[in-house]
Amino acid sequence: MNQSTEQTTHIAQRQRALAIGLVSCTSLVAFETTSLLTALPTIAEDLQGDYLYGATLAAYMLADIIGLVAASEQADRRGPRAPFIGCIGIFLIGLLIASVATSMPLVLVGRVFQGAGAGGLAPITFVIIKRVWPEDRRSRIFAWISAGWVLPSLIAPGLAGYITRVFGWRWVFIGIVPLALATAVLAISAMGSLIANKDSQILAHAKKTRLPQAMLLSTGVALLIAGLQSRVVLLVIAFIGAGLILAIPNFNKLMPRDIWRAKRGLSAILACRMLATAAFLSIDSFVPLAADRIHGASATVQGFVIIGAALAWSVGSALSTRRAHIPVARSATTGFALILIGIFAVAPVLSPNWPLLATFFSWCIGGLGMGILFVPTSVAATAYADDGNEGQIGGQIHLADSLGFALMGGIGGATVAISDRTDWPLSHALGTNFAIAAVLAILGIVASRGVAQRV
Repeated sequence: MNQSTEQTTHIAQRQRALAIGLVSCTSLVAFETTSLLTALPTIAEDLQGDYLYGATLAAYMLADIIGLVAASEQADRRGPRAPFIGCIGIFLIGLLIASVATSMPLVLVGRVFQGAGAGGLAPITFVIIKRVWPEDRRSRIFAWISAGWVLPSLIAPGLAGYITRVFGWRWVFIGIVPLALATAVLAISAMGSLIANKDSQILAHAKKTRLPQAMLLSTGVALLIAGLQSRVVLLVIAFIGAGLILAIPNFNKLMPRDIWRAKRGLSAILACRMLATAAFLSIDSFVPLAADRIHGASATVQGFVIIGAALAWSVGSALSTRRAHIPVARSATTGFALILIGIFAVAPVLSPNWPLLATFFSWCIGGLGMGILFVPTSVAATAYADDGNEGQIGGQIHLADSLGFALMGGIGGATVAISDRTDWPLSHALGTNFAIAAVLAILGIVASRGVAQRV
């Protein structure tokens, strides 16, 4: 074997180890995120912290926004290795704080650290994929990263429930620590020889920080969500008004200004990601609630109803990888069309006579659409990342995902809260969420016409 062949084999082995490390880290974050939803009721009851239940969920999401912006600019300045280590460290600190918490405020602090660390890992992974793998292999890596969420979605709720019941809720956090350390060491050791440091001239533009804008945007989103959840009309108006004043200008500073009209290119890609995430999660987050309140299903069945969508998402990712020659605009349009069909197909779940098994299969259509859409748009976004600004592009695409989730979570939660406080039927409130999701999917079909590879 000559020296060139040996070097190629060595690089391939390093790439394989790095891919395993990245997917494993993604799976651990996904497991922690999913497990917390199962363990949180017990945590709140044990620590008498029901008053911070919603804040504990929101804190993670808002810290995620700040973490992804901070990590993305550090990746552009210093390369991805150092911020990757930092994000893993912050995530682990959050796990340890939550595991020893004696009060709900301490759990909330732990969640802030977890959100900041996990949020930063997403754009750093984007940077690593852009720098390590050639364009023709990136779709496969993105598909693996997407698949990293599937197994936790399937096993985390049941496993977390078992751990909470048998060992105590603290072990939901403690148990992840050694696994996170092991996978982080694998990824860090593999990336060392694969990622070259960029010189200071390339990174000169990255010296201007975007962190203040991220913090103000996060604050604005928090005020918007608080306003949507408030019972007092004056507070609703005040919080939403203040939230918009803070959020919109800072959103425009962090994202391309023409994202609002989905201008052809990167702006259209970002607009599609935000619309897709918002539309999908408008359904996926509330179908289990419909199964519970309208059908009286058990917790196990509630989770089962949406598992099919997670599996179908993985299938869609695999299909898009195998058909990488298809124009990204067509993949995006197809994805949104399937999401729209899935929304209409799943809507009968609002009727108590509709079989939940049918809902399981119906919402697989939406998951398939997300898989077909997500990988090609991620790959297309890498083409818009030049040397030294990969972190910025990766941060923007994951910021679009996070905001789509946050805003529709707030709006959807508000309709449910109104139903809870008034005589408005829950089926009508959830039907409103489904209608909003359909509108978002239609807007996505329109925006997808501007999605294009950089030439």
